[in-house]
Amino acid sequence: MSKIRNIIVLTLLALTAMTMWGNHPWLSRVYEYRPAPGQFINTMPVCRVGDPVDSVLARCQKSICGYIDTVTVTFHGQTMTRIDTVWAEGMVSLGGYGGYIIVGFDHPVVNMHTYDFEIQGNAFVSDRESHGGSSEPGIVMVGVDMDGDGLPSEGDRWYELAGSEYHHPRTQHDYTITYYRPDEGKQRTPSRVDPYLNDTTYIRWTSNDVDPDSTSGFMSRNTAHNQPYWPLWMQDEETLTFSGAKLRCNAVDLGNNEGNSYFVQYFFDWGYVDNLPNNPAYVSQEDTVFNPGFKIDWAVDEQGRHVNLTHIDFIKVYNAMNQYCGWTGETSTEVAAGIDFHPDAVLPQRPAGDVNDDGEVSVSDVNAAIDVILMGTNDPAADVDTDGEITISDVNAVIGFILQ
Repeated sequence: MSKIRNIIVLTLLALTAMTMWGNHPWLSRVYEYRPAPGQFINTMPVCRVGDPVDSVLARCQKSICGYIDTVTVTFHGQTMTRIDTVWAEGMVSLGGYGGYIIVGFDHPVVNMHTYDFEIQGNAFVSDRESHGGSSEPGIVMVGVDMDGDGLPSEGDRWYELAGSEYHHPRTQHDYTITYYRPDEGKQRTPSRVDPYLNDTTYIRWTSNDVDPDSTSGFMSRNTAHNQPYWPLWMQDEETLTFSGAKLRCNAVDLGNNEGNSYFVQYFFDWGYVDNLPNNPAYVSQEDTVFNPGFKIDWAVDEQGRHVNLTHIDFIKVYNAMNQYCGWTGETSTEVAAGIDFHPDAVLPQRPAGDVNDDGEVSVSDVNAAIDVILMGTNDPAADVDTDGEITISDVNAVIGFILQ
């Protein structure tokens, strides 16, 4: 009876929140989940051999999408709405470097030129080091639904939210890694170096790292997590390849008085998921580290140039670290809840000729229209002359708007 009562209460809370907020302020959908191998894969969420992709996505959605209690706090003189309690089941692990998830709200997130949204992780402060603890940074990409189909697809445009490490000399922006599916039946032998490991040569990987000593290695299996680390619903894939930016390693082994390892992962300043603790509602000082969220104004294109976006439709988070921390295992970004800080913000009207949807008509829109023609994609915004076809006449129409 108590279980039924709890379900009724949560349903009423959700209905109340819908009425209060209009658009739902929390994540509502998981579009894609493609993790790299890792110690929490197949457990966060639980997955089995033969699971269809739709079932895996449903479990991810159940884990990180749901009703959220919020609290209003003041941080450095700015008042903001923050997540207080999440009525969702847990978290989703992205595994090792490159593993990713694509999520979204039930509405576009409007660029209000402040902190626009938050994606939570499970970072926390060490009791020995206030500038670090558990920090497993994931890079955020934002997508614009250019073809209007409501789904992330090849016809859409993606931009990186440039965090504090974007211009760091040790950030590699063209990193690629390939994992090779292991033989789960092979004999596992305890490591002679670290008694916490039972298989130091478990999953082999190769990469194009600029450091020649880091172009290959193994993801070890540890005794605390002995299930298969390869995604079980991807058993037909012999390799998994991921590309993106790789951040510098942030872990230091401080050890302890007994000579055992004590890894601290130092926080980056801002701009990453699962990098800083989530909630400032319980901190006692305003200089305590926490993640204030993400600004759409941080968006940059593939060349690192700032992009003016009026809104975003999709959010992709991928693990940006290839790092192993002894008995604690690989650094693996975890994704929990997400919130739009201004869910009922009104999307500004799109100017005629604004093909790339950045709020203005410029030469970049001419290039965007040409790209649509060359790629053969169906982008309604590129039909500037509204004749039902996307041709060179639409490019001329954009130029006409610029010259007006």
